[in-house]
Amino acid sequence: MIEEYQLRALPEQVINDEAVRQFVARDKGLDVRTIKAVRVLKRSIDARQRTIYINLKVRCYINEFPQDEAYQKTDYPNVEHARQVVVVGAGPGGLFAALRLIELGFRPVVVERGKNVRERKKDIARISREHKVDSESNYSFGEGGAGAYSDGKLYTRSKKRGNVDKILNVFCQHGASTSILVDAHPHIGTDRLPAVIESMRNTILNCGGEVYFETRMDELIVEGDEVRGIRTHNGHEYYGPVILATGHSARDVYRWLYYNNVEIEAKGIAVGVRLEHPSLLIDQIQYHNRNGRGKYLPAAEYSFVTQAAGRGVYSFCMCPGGFVVPAASGPRQIVVNGMSPSGRNSRWSNSGMVVEIRPEDLDDQTLKPVHGELHGTPLSMMELQEQLEELCWQQGNMRQTAPAQRMLDFVRKKVSYDLPETSYSPGLISSPLHFWMPEFITSRLREGFERFGRSSRGFLTNEAVMIAVETRTSAPVRILRDAESLQHVRLRGLFPCGEGAGYAGGIVSAGIDGERCAEAVASYLSQSGK
Repeated sequence: MIEEYQLRALPEQVINDEAVRQFVARDKGLDVRTIKAVRVLKRSIDARQRTIYINLKVRCYINEFPQDEAYQKTDYPNVEHARQVVVVGAGPGGLFAALRLIELGFRPVVVERGKNVRERKKDIARISREHKVDSESNYSFGEGGAGAYSDGKLYTRSKKRGNVDKILNVFCQHGASTSILVDAHPHIGTDRLPAVIESMRNTILNCGGEVYFETRMDELIVEGDEVRGIRTHNGHEYYGPVILATGHSARDVYRWLYYNNVEIEAKGIAVGVRLEHPSLLIDQIQYHNRNGRGKYLPAAEYSFVTQAAGRGVYSFCMCPGGFVVPAASGPRQIVVNGMSPSGRNSRWSNSGMVVEIRPEDLDDQTLKPVHGELHGTPLSMMELQEQLEELCWQQGNMRQTAPAQRMLDFVRKKVSYDLPETSYSPGLISSPLHFWMPEFITSRLREGFERFGRSSRGFLTNEAVMIAVETRTSAPVRILRDAESLQHVRLRGLFPCGEGAGYAGGIVSAGIDGERCAEAVASYLSQSGK
């Protein structure tokens, strides 16, 4: 017999599968000897009161053993001699597009400008050690995309639960822990995600697909109103319908599209800082306990959102027990991001603290100083990002040393004469962010911080440090596509995909969009008879 139960337990009562089994027996009045297995289906933490509870949904196998796998497996056929589809980019959008193409009987040719996920790690380390950024291999470019070495969080607000579950199951099939199917905010971890990505690539290769690294797409091959393929920086050409999944930092792609009259539009973004607290302090605040999380709870998370002068101010990509990392993708830039290892066990917790900016806001007087030649064009928001990143680089002594300010000093418009210890390995330099960052952003951050401090006592503190600048929250451009066919509005055979095209906002949503684009390509090829 199989029964499903909703449980509410103290953290120490459900620390592992055997503890859950014993708790079910006590709570439901069952003989523990008859419970052959318990599978946790959903798990979340209720920290709203001083007593912390774990909410569980479990499947209990009574007098029988599980016959099914812990995850749903996808079959991938051999497509060595099938019709070819070009996938540009090996981030989550591109990888899931390629895997879905194989499911549907097409052969993906994946072209990635950066290095494979292991080689890429060496170039990322050089950013901190030598303050050198490889423009083709960094936190944004390379196998796995921007999420591979900046956290691997799998939380999404997408309502398409079936698609979300498919993405998570594919990750499990390629080596991710099945806990991602259970947790309310699933997370693979930067230390474990590379092996999962390698496994996904091996599936593509073993099924007859192709994957090319250090191969940058320089232009689309267009005949009339149809995209026939791509041309790369080394002169190679690859033919077939094109799924364009180049990520939110491929600014050269945006420029090529704009100057070649491919329809794009400016899109709203959010800009701010990385805010880093001691993880113990966040644990104390969120778990209402001066001792922090104790032995049985994970590093605490938080989420804040408010409105200030008509624009959203909110936390973004919260990394409990994590690190702040240098995420520039080119010279003369400082960009910060956050990541967490699977154990979430560092001494710090951080999140992006950002202010919503819309294209029409670029006419605001407080943003005028960063206007340039692209003002009023579809690339205007991208130009804002670039100019803020260069301004930050100048403040950081033209290295990856990031300008920073204590949180309470920022709110009070005071210079920080010293800075707390940080996880940001290239180092910090004290800088008056309240003075040189645009007032449009700083005034709203101050108002947001004051509200967050009132709702969570202890959050607004000089123990926290603001590290500038966070600009890569999402793509600054949307590549226009038809809502039904997912093709570009004018160019047949071009399928803008994922976060870089303006249609996703993280690993899972990019994976969902990749699968949708693969299905759209299959429909396109079927209808055209190609």
